[in-house]
Amino acid sequence: MESLWGLLIPLAGTTAGAACVFLLKNEIKPLIQKSLLGFASGVMVAASVWSLLIPAMDMSENMGRFAFVPAAVGLLLGIVFLLVLDECIPHMHLGSDTPEGPKKKIKKTTMLVLAVTLHNIPEGMAVGVVFAGMLAGNSGITMAGAFTLALGIAIQNFPEGAVISMPLKSEEGMSSGKAFAYGFLSGIVEPVAAIVTVILGRFITPILPYLLAFAAGAMLYVVVEELIPEASEGSHSNIGTIGFAVGFTLMMILDVALG
Repeated sequence: MESLWGLLIPLAGTTAGAACVFLLKNEIKPLIQKSLLGFASGVMVAASVWSLLIPAMDMSENMGRFAFVPAAVGLLLGIVFLLVLDECIPHMHLGSDTPEGPKKKIKKTTMLVLAVTLHNIPEGMAVGVVFAGMLAGNSGITMAGAFTLALGIAIQNFPEGAVISMPLKSEEGMSSGKAFAYGFLSGIVEPVAAIVTVILGRFITPILPYLLAFAAGAMLYVVVEELIPEASEGSHSNIGTIGFAVGFTLMMILDVALG
């Protein structure tokens, strides 16, 4: 039961962020949006390193000087996986009028939500694989460490939920309730991906290091491909950099102090 609650923590962060549409009247100011995107990037990079890649290499220490192999292979596979999804799923990023992926006759709002949903898949996988490692009992991953990652993902999901719901209200003219619903639905994929990963992880424990690195690679792809460019474009890009530093430091502290 504790594990189930842990898998739902990231969704709570997205839901809380999406609920900002009921509290704020106007769209998120560009400077705030840049800082939030930078913050989310920092959290995801720190989580990829401390909660996923380092544990993957620690679990492979019996391979000696080749302990990096599962982490390296998994990382690259995770990046390729997101690259393929990016090409196969029609989506559109906030602030853009050009759809990406295959050309389909889909509403702009649907493609905007698909873009965020696409980003949430690796985050759900990351939480799921860590809890799978904890349940395996022999991976060195503790309950505290698993909950720390879930909490870190939830923290960075808060700005993500706001960044998707607020523009839908201000730019697309949606009602607050509908914009909130879209933001909430974009986060549903996280617990689903986490639960599927936990189920699979119980059967493929021997390749758990690869799964940890795979989730890290997928998350890093999202950061480098989307979040950092969006936080850096235009003027005042240093705000995004400051947000990144704060997010990275916070996640690093949480993982070392609580994990």
